[in-house]
Amino acid sequence: MSTTLRRLLVAVLLIPLLALGLASPALARSTGAPDVPAVDAPAADAVGSATADNPSADIKDRLAAIPGMTVTEEKPTTTGHRYFLLTYTQPIDHFRPWLGTFQQRLSVLHRGDDRPTVFYTNGYTLGTNPSRTEPTRLTDGNQVSIEYRYFTPSRPEPADWTKAGIRQAAADSHRIITALKRIYHRDWLSTGASKGGMSSVYHRRFYPDDVTATIAYVAPNDVDNREDSAYSAFFRNVGTPECRAALNAAQRELLVRRDRLEARYVADNAAAGSTFTTVGSADRAYEAGVLDVVWAFWQYSTEADCATVPAAATATDDQLYAWFDAQSGITGNSDQSLAKYTAYYYQAGTELGSPGFDVSHLKGVQHYDFKELYSPRSYVPKNIPMRFDPSAMSDIDRWVKRSAERIIFVYGQNDPWGAEPFHLGRGSEDSYVYTVPGGNHGSNIGKLTADDSAAATAKVLEWAGLADPATARSLAQSHRIPPFGELDAEGLKLERHRP
Repeated sequence: MSTTLRRLLVAVLLIPLLALGLASPALARSTGAPDVPAVDAPAADAVGSATADNPSADIKDRLAAIPGMTVTEEKPTTTGHRYFLLTYTQPIDHFRPWLGTFQQRLSVLHRGDDRPTVFYTNGYTLGTNPSRTEPTRLTDGNQVSIEYRYFTPSRPEPADWTKAGIRQAAADSHRIITALKRIYHRDWLSTGASKGGMSSVYHRRFYPDDVTATIAYVAPNDVDNREDSAYSAFFRNVGTPECRAALNAAQRELLVRRDRLEARYVADNAAAGSTFTTVGSADRAYEAGVLDVVWAFWQYSTEADCATVPAAATATDDQLYAWFDAQSGITGNSDQSLAKYTAYYYQAGTELGSPGFDVSHLKGVQHYDFKELYSPRSYVPKNIPMRFDPSAMSDIDRWVKRSAERIIFVYGQNDPWGAEPFHLGRGSEDSYVYTVPGGNHGSNIGKLTADDSAAATAKVLEWAGLADPATARSLAQSHRIPPFGELDAEGLKLERHRP
């Protein structure tokens, strides 16, 4: 689960009331907004306020003039965009702002204040090189990207981990969007992939009017963490019987040859300076990595890659070990690697939930109980308490089915994270679910069938305020999603250690 989980694969209705103090809890619950007091932005001097609101001022000066915002760096581009790294002062606890603040990192890719803006929740650490998401490329818009709270360095010290949840993160997004709307007045869209896609939906649940619409890619929705049969069903049916059999056999062989392969694993981790205090031992770390390989294959590969799976009966140790490294990463369960994702594992073990699946084909060669080893608790330092809240995801799921408006969900047919997807309900308005045939965790609008891609593109253009519905549909029929370019090199990378 360590590698698998790290891959999981991011305006408020009560502003008038919250601005006056504490909103009625009953009213807040009925509207879907948090029953918390508003957290005002830091006070601004008159000169700074005038600069932020002045469209003729330089964009760098306007950003720096927003109270609480600091421009830390401008990186050059050669594409007509300007790219800034910034920090923004956020409360550690939006419910109790007097407890202190921390600095949250974000970036702004500026196209023009006359263009729509895409708000990108990546769910993890902020990428510091300019890149555009698919909605940003479709709309030729601005892009604001944030680092998820409690991923370093956007973490207060000492860290109170009870403040790392989805409602606090949603409020982070709300405050940043509200602050930047002083500059960017056109329509806003939100987006994210995997955990970032989940985060974009959670933000909409608590602040549904901050943005016009949301495009959520490959976003899991683990409504009932006790019920994981959908994952087992996925692995029983994905791909061909021959490919499934080859994967299961190769996975089992990694444990059958444990005495030889684990010795190499231990030596390679020692050479890298790896330790295994969090997981408990190199033996536990090795088995956890083996449990990841089939999931990882389907997450990042396609059915065409089945030919690359080593044949268990004839593969050499070198071939098996190289395949294991390619799927799970030799150092992936070390303390040094896990530390980068503590915030994710904490969330998975307290709110988001985590997957489980049938591993009966490994009977007799495992050293540990699957449920105990393959759980978020195994990947979070023991000095950080964790308690699971089963109501968090069911609340999100109800909102999507009863109240969600203008959301596109995109999934990949062969992506295991899509085994438990978001489903629309009778109350979901102007919202859509699309699936890429044979797609993996890199699925997007451009990989849909031609008709689905055109329909989804039309909605993005319409929601971004670039065309009326009829014109958007006409444009989308001939609209080619701009190819990845200089600004999108980072966006092409599939991060190995995230959902």
